[in-house]
Amino acid sequence: MDNFSKRLKALPGKVSGFLHSRGRKAAPPLNAQAIKWAFRFFLGREPRNRKEIAKHAHHADIESLRRSFVDTVEFRTFLSSQRPWAAPLFLLARPVNSAIPFMFSPPSLATPTSQMCTEAQFHEEAHRKICNALAIDPAHIHRKTWEFVWIIAGLRRAGLLRPGIRALGFGVGNEPLPAFFARLGMEVLATDAPQEAIAGQGWDTTGQHAAGLEQLWHPKIVGREHFDKHVSFAQVDMNAIPANLGGFDFCWSSCCFEHLGSIEKGLDFVCNSLSTVKPGGLVLHTTEFNLTSNDETFEDQTLSLFRRRDIEALYARLIEEGHKPWPINFYPGMGEMDAHVDLPPFATPHLKIQLGKYVSTSIGLAVQKAAS
Repeated sequence: MDNFSKRLKALPGKVSGFLHSRGRKAAPPLNAQAIKWAFRFFLGREPRNRKEIAKHAHHADIESLRRSFVDTVEFRTFLSSQRPWAAPLFLLARPVNSAIPFMFSPPSLATPTSQMCTEAQFHEEAHRKICNALAIDPAHIHRKTWEFVWIIAGLRRAGLLRPGIRALGFGVGNEPLPAFFARLGMEVLATDAPQEAIAGQGWDTTGQHAAGLEQLWHPKIVGREHFDKHVSFAQVDMNAIPANLGGFDFCWSSCCFEHLGSIEKGLDFVCNSLSTVKPGGLVLHTTEFNLTSNDETFEDQTLSLFRRRDIEALYARLIEEGHKPWPINFYPGMGEMDAHVDLPPFATPHLKIQLGKYVSTSIGLAVQKAAS
């Protein structure tokens, strides 16, 4: 039995990832759109014909479908040639626009800035403390955990973890942040996309979409009465933020804006989200970052990978509008886990992921709104 087969055998009960549906009620069979989305995501191509779609129609959820991809030609070919990931040179260069605040050094949760997910951050005391507060095992080396921890670390740096703070979350799904903020006495408006905006994209079959408060209450974090007192819910289309949604001290999203339809729409969302916070307020968003190329990338109606040049273009736009993005740090990590690229069915450590022909990781972007 080869190493990958041994890994597969050991995975049941540990399989995770943002498409994971563990512990949720059985979902209806996947529709054609969800199957097409999975082909793009895991194999980097469209289904060849209707017959290939029909072949996978029996899968009840994305987890079952992604397991089936292990037996595809593309996946076997990739495994046979897989090598540890190495950092590309384009991450090292200073931005062409000298106005963009830049640094290149090991990122830290103790002094967070706009930065990528790296192994070393999982060994920090700040990571352990925040995970404990979120009722998450600190030993779970997963970039989704890092995204939550980075957001909280950024808020702590900004002095925004205190009672009475008004917080707005976009695309919250079933994440633990609203419950954590409620426990601190903050006033939280948690939002997710209207059902019609995600129809056919797979989110409605994997239990990752919130339709109300029930999915957001985490009893290990906060009591129900306290949660209901401090958290409210609304449906919000991230491509059309209501004009009356404003006055918050900060807003956040965790790996959402890459699903808005295109790179342009994702970048527009980050800029538009600043309208929801007060002058001097903070926005914190995490997304998918392309670690393979600064030229080619994956861009689809349901998923886009942002390149370094996309982030720099966003920063230039924000600075021109008078906002203050936190310095961008493209340091990708140099640990053993930083060189590991995870493949479906996903397990831990899960810091980098193969998406078609690209390697991606999570990056967090923090921007302070202009003071006036």
